Amino acid sequence: MPRGPVRCRVGVPPSAAKPGGSARSGAGRASVIHRPLWWPTPLRRLVGDGSDPGTGALSRETPTEGTSVLYWLLKYVILGPLLRLIFRPQVEGLHHVPATGPVILASNHLSFSDSIFTPLIVPRKVTFVAKAEYFTGKGLKGWLTKMFFVGTGTIPVDRSGGRAARAALDTQLTILRAGGVAGIYPEGTRSPDGRLYRGKTGVARLALESGAPVVPVVMLNLDEIQPPGTLVPKVRRVRIRFGAPLDFSRYAGMAGDRFVERAVTDEIMYELMDLSGREYVDTYAQKAKAQPAPVPRQPVAA
Repeated sequence: MPRGPVRCRVGVPPSAAKPGGSARSGAGRASVIHRPLWWPTPLRRLVGDGSDPGTGALSRETPTEGTSVLYWLLKYVILGPLLRLIFRPQVEGLHHVPATGPVILASNHLSFSDSIFTPLIVPRKVTFVAKAEYFTGKGLKGWLTKMFFVGTGTIPVDRSGGRAARAALDTQLTILRAGGVAGIYPEGTRSPDGRLYRGKTGVARLALESGAPVVPVVMLNLDEIQPPGTLVPKVRRVRIRFGAPLDFSRYAGMAGDRFVERAVTDEIMYELMDLSGREYVDTYAQKAKAQPAPVPRQPVAA
């Protein structure tokens, strides 16, 4: 396997570093939050009251003002149970996701289905951003696509301009400052060949500006279940792995420093590489996609 992203620690005084140099953090204790009474009785029975009887920790996030009820209906009543039955997700390390408070889920990106199974598996509501074009399609297909993204809690962002990246970042910061869960793909686009590509520094800026821990998430086989360009996924068991939270509080106040942001991004990508076992490529996935496919050699005539 080629050399992965460098785990660099910029400007870290010895007293600030944890023993062993790990950036992993633990989750704090959570308070018990109960389901609102306005939820339909069958849904409240299915989802529960939001607390773990053994620990008192929040097991599923309570809908807040502005949260679409459609999201919870799809997740726990309409679509979620069916997907669990068909694809039987095998999940490792889900306990690493904090029960309350802001958290960033940084994932590799193999398939369109990544944005389906991550929110399905995580008990809390996970919010991704997507280009606004997904919400403006015409006809039945456009309406179904829009309803899917609305139902899964995805927020449209206009990416047609110089401030596109900042608009997406501000949207995710709003989610985190409200104590929510923000999902992000550091590579910026789906991997063209299943390998892990260089991360963009937006994930680092998000972590540094919000102060939220970063939980690395890897999709282990979704590129086999639904390869790019495939409409209907194959029926196989989905495998997902969560890593321990990464704490970047040692870089507090250093957002905007490109060297720090690159170091933070590379540390996140190293964890994704380590968790997934995927080959790492030190170039951006978008650039790899733009390169023309190699032309197969023609056999030489005798």
